[in-house]
Amino acid sequence: MIQWSSIESVPVDFADTAVTIGKFDGVHLGHLKLLAELTEAAEQAGLSAVVVTFDRHPDALLNPDAAKLPLIGPLQKRHLLLEAGVDATLTLPFDEALASLSPADFVDTILVKTLRAKIVLVGEGFRFGHHGAGNVSTLRQLGAQHGFLVREVSHASIDGEKVSTTRIREILDEGNVAKASSMLGRDHINTGVIEHGLKIGRTIGFPTANLSRNAEGYLPLDGVYAGWLYADGQRYPAAHSVGINETFQAVPRLVESHVLDRKDLDLYDKVVTLEYIDFVRPSAKFNGVDELIEAINCDLDKVREILGVDKPV
Repeated sequence: MIQWSSIESVPVDFADTAVTIGKFDGVHLGHLKLLAELTEAAEQAGLSAVVVTFDRHPDALLNPDAAKLPLIGPLQKRHLLLEAGVDATLTLPFDEALASLSPADFVDTILVKTLRAKIVLVGEGFRFGHHGAGNVSTLRQLGAQHGFLVREVSHASIDGEKVSTTRIREILDEGNVAKASSMLGRDHINTGVIEHGLKIGRTIGFPTANLSRNAEGYLPLDGVYAGWLYADGQRYPAAHSVGINETFQAVPRLVESHVLDRKDLDLYDKVVTLEYIDFVRPSAKFNGVDELIEAINCDLDKVREILGVDKPV
């Protein structure tokens, strides 16, 4: 997949394109539906499938007090778009200059002159241009002027509920990672480097791998989860703990993962992925080490049951 970070980096002789535009801040089922229609339309028309997206959520500039943490990071987003089969991505810096473009200027500068778009697919309720002045009807009018077709793709639903990044974030805030996965079309993950922590878990027989706080992926509700840890091409059954470690020494919020029945793994400085399968229990503060150890053993039994992993004899 070709990646461009500015309109200037798009070759002037690049092929005619089928384009979709959006934040793609979750690459969830709704986004995947749009991307599937994009790649199919591009293939049928002999065009290159291009995603126009942004380096940050527009709220980060336009409404910073309301800006939410992203579901996925830029590397995760790039990987998911690649998996979706697009040919190229144009990631625009969302700055004052871009935010101030009128709908007509956005279309002329980016879709027509830069990408030579012949087909443009957008999600239901799409808005663009300064203060969101443009909508799908505006885009169709501009498409008629410039010679590209516009197609509006309806949103995806699960059990009658619209799939959206906002809704998925709310579900993760409830700890319901299984439901979030159904809306994402994949299990929710964090990806990052394992860093040194307080090493308290090691002293009580349950070593944990601490994911760096700049890891990618939204942290769900504080608590314990059953899941998998991926490192060096291997998959390990694991219990993920999200929170601030109140029992011993409160630390800034993070996720740490205990690989079941393994005390020999050295994961420091490795890039790992934590995959969430199901919720085990909410976060709790314990009255001493013995109570904590009892709770951890109970957690691990539940994790084994969820993952279908036998306890070693």
